[in-house]
Amino acid sequence: MAPSALGDFDSNIGILIVGHGSRNNLAIKEFAELVSQLKSLLPGITVEYGYLEFAKPVISEALDRLRNKSIKKVIAIPLMLFAAAHAKNDIPALLNSYSLEHDLEICYGRELGINNLMIGAAGQRVSEAISSSSNNSFPIEKTLLVVVGRGSSDPDANSNVSKITRLLVEGMGFGWGETVFSGVTFPLVEPGLRHSLKLDFPRIVVFPYFLFSGVLVSRIRNQTLMVARDHPTFEFLNAKYLGSHYLVLETILERINEVLNGNNSMNCSLCKYRSNLLGFEHEVGFPQKSHHHHVEGVSDGCILCEEECTGECELKVPPSSHDHDHDHDHDHDHDHDHDHDHDHDHDHERMPYPNSEHPLGPVTLRHPKQTKI
Repeated sequence: MAPSALGDFDSNIGILIVGHGSRNNLAIKEFAELVSQLKSLLPGITVEYGYLEFAKPVISEALDRLRNKSIKKVIAIPLMLFAAAHAKNDIPALLNSYSLEHDLEICYGRELGINNLMIGAAGQRVSEAISSSSNNSFPIEKTLLVVVGRGSSDPDANSNVSKITRLLVEGMGFGWGETVFSGVTFPLVEPGLRHSLKLDFPRIVVFPYFLFSGVLVSRIRNQTLMVARDHPTFEFLNAKYLGSHYLVLETILERINEVLNGNNSMNCSLCKYRSNLLGFEHEVGFPQKSHHHHVEGVSDGCILCEEECTGECELKVPPSSHDHDHDHDHDHDHDHDHDHDHDHDHDHERMPYPNSEHPLGPVTLRHPKQTKI
């Protein structure tokens, strides 16, 4: 989508890009670079960004900057792959509070979600991984695609990762596709990969459906390497995460355009907070509020890695203290993260995830054999 597709843009309107935030230096750098590229596509339009936690500027500081530039209306876009608790609760709660306190109109846009652009970006990352192999003529119908999502206690967000997998498998002609997660839900990366090997596909492409770098992306690589070492007859290819792919940028422009045209809407038919979703009926009507005040703006970076996460933090910290994959409700994200670089439980007030004791789920991360890298 060309920037001109935004049409006439009132100078009193500003754009806020909301990120999750991370302690990982490379993740913060990548997010800032993406916003910089977005600004270049929107000349003359005021664009700021803020983080929900673990980085600065925080959301309120970014909104202050917009108000100081005489912005009267803000279009806020959550840079989240899918809508889970961050996009549904935490971010809108903060925006609503700020709007009421400062009498500022804030229009909340959709998460990136699933569209042809995001599928195209994902397909290119997977194709790049295949092309990097010394045997790039290997039949794709004999190749297994494993898509790794961040994992959430929101089944709607998790199901979207499975949809990404199916669209890639069918669109590109893979022999089979599996979906695994880096935390919170099941199956997790290592046990999921080990189960996938039983399908006996000689080549496996592992694709982290994340926006940016971080400890979770490093965890995916490390656990893939662990499984690959145990099974040397299989070929494992690691695809790159999405990053600031130009099709991701076009999706952001599409989300801004939706707000401008008045056709912005979220899919609420499978939202656990609004519908009696199977297994999550007790969460209907849960209050919309943020749970991130204690980590908002805490910007001390990781001291173990200079830039890209190596996963060294997982070696330094005993499994019992860092693998708390309780109900943390990341989008992906992730991200979580979004691309998110920790698994602490901020959601003590939220309902417990009903499948937290699943044998292929979070419990396995706390098992020494599963966390050793």
